[in-house]
Amino acid sequence: MRTEDEEAFDTFVRARGEYFLRVSVLLTGSLPEGEDLLQTSLVRLYRAWQRLDVSSAAPDAYLRRVLVNTRRSWWQVRWRRESPVDSIPDVADFGDFTDRHAVGAAVRSALAVLPRQQRAVLVLRYVEDLPEAQVASLLGVSAGTVKTHAHRGLRALRKSLGDLAPFPVNGAGDPAGVER
Repeated sequence: MRTEDEEAFDTFVRARGEYFLRVSVLLTGSLPEGEDLLQTSLVRLYRAWQRLDVSSAAPDAYLRRVLVNTRRSWWQVRWRRESPVDSIPDVADFGDFTDRHAVGAAVRSALAVLPRQQRAVLVLRYVEDLPEAQVASLLGVSAGTVKTHAHRGLRALRKSLGDLAPFPVNGAGDPAGVER
């Protein structure tokens, strides 16, 4: 890779790395797995960097797709290694929160216990703020499936988080401002 390409890649990672680490942690449910996911994805981005036209558009969309595809392949491999259990462990009682970091930890824990597709949809839809059509394209599902997973995931988060739900709820039970 040419020196100017390496410098551009380095600049991108320094500017956007922390943001994509947060997205990776939310997709995986844990910091160590999120770090692994981001590192693997950045290696793939580095290999493709020279083919990307970074002068006209930031490579955020490309890295986001790499993150999702890498995580999806990990799910498939992990699924083959997992064995079913008789009961799902209880979610820890998070007690009284006065610190936003504690609320963030509660949300990450609640996301971690969601089914993988629901978690991916919620992260891409509400953290990444992507439209339903783009989330559907990234995950290889229909827009209706995205809506279903978003609805079920939000319902599960509300149930899990109780009064800590970080999103406002309107009278219909949907997050305020979320189109259906």
